[in-house]
Amino acid sequence: MEGEPDTGASSRDERKAKEKAEILQRETQRKSFKLVREERLEICVVHCLQVFDDTEDLRCKVGQLAEAVRQAQHLVIYTGAGISTAASIPDYRGPNGVWTQLQKGRAVSSSDLSEAEPTLTHMCIRMLHEENMVQHVVSQNCDGLHLRSGLPRHTLSELHGNMFIEVCTSCSPVREFVRLFDVTERTARHRHGTGRRCAHCGGELRDTIVHFGERGTLEQPLNWRGASNAAERADVILCLGSSLKVLKKYGCLWSMNRPAIRRPKLYIVNLQWTPKDDLATLKIHGKCDDVMRLLMEELNIQIPAYNQTEDPVLSLATPLRPDEEDSYTRKLIAPPAGGEDCSPDSLGQGGGTAVQGGWFGRGYSKGRKRKRRKVVV
Repeated sequence: MEGEPDTGASSRDERKAKEKAEILQRETQRKSFKLVREERLEICVVHCLQVFDDTEDLRCKVGQLAEAVRQAQHLVIYTGAGISTAASIPDYRGPNGVWTQLQKGRAVSSSDLSEAEPTLTHMCIRMLHEENMVQHVVSQNCDGLHLRSGLPRHTLSELHGNMFIEVCTSCSPVREFVRLFDVTERTARHRHGTGRRCAHCGGELRDTIVHFGERGTLEQPLNWRGASNAAERADVILCLGSSLKVLKKYGCLWSMNRPAIRRPKLYIVNLQWTPKDDLATLKIHGKCDDVMRLLMEELNIQIPAYNQTEDPVLSLATPLRPDEEDSYTRKLIAPPAGGEDCSPDSLGQGGGTAVQGGWFGRGYSKGRKRKRRKVVV
């Protein structure tokens, strides 16, 4: 009939309009997602950039830091990989860091970490403690350099372990063995046995390293009790060379149960962005050694030089049994008294060889492994 509407044509127009609206909506969502991705990428790039304060600003900021150190009643220092880069130990998130290089598809190699020695920053921290200006040090590093600098063990919390220490958890209390070499060459995440046995109970010795995804339960050298007690008493926290991306997760280190006005004043020394920057009283963009050298000048404190003959690890070390002499291949940090370095690898390896295994070596070598392709028969 002539007067009846064309329902087929109208439903077709409605369907086309609906489809057009859906296409426009999807296009809008794609543009929105693309914008978000670009913004996130831009933020990541900015966060990875290294920023250097100019000479005048650096001296001014270090002057403010020196005044805070003088007035502090209980100063705690948190340290990360950035304080050990001067000892030729790569950090993780810097431009030449392990994770950065892996993300770029580059291979990572390093000299035997047993050859590293405490840096100027390590020695400054030890001296500040001797001057009663630093009460506790909380370290994320496994390189043992704080201990080797002469910092007393009761003052130190090595939250992620120490490469020179292995323990027997079968003994009660846990028995500790300090060695002159890296004990982690055969260990890895969830596999901590070092291949040696306890001389007292025969139990298998294990390293003290806490890998990503693991929870550290050892009392020493982790010393979580000392770290949390120090954080509770702290009125000033100085963060040196740490991205704080791991430490930020430990609420007990930041007094987060207190009102913001009653939390410790935070000072950060790092070339890159950290997630605590907005909470910091002062952020110093400089290398740790440069900042600490200026700080010691401001405080009029002399920086001691590292002396290998006075390295505390030499006196703390437990000698190996005769049947254990071939149980390691790492170089000793110092040759035995009155003799040449007789470690198993001293004759066959030169300097600058790539690390294979251990808390550092396995950490990046796993990242380079390619997934095996499944072969369909």
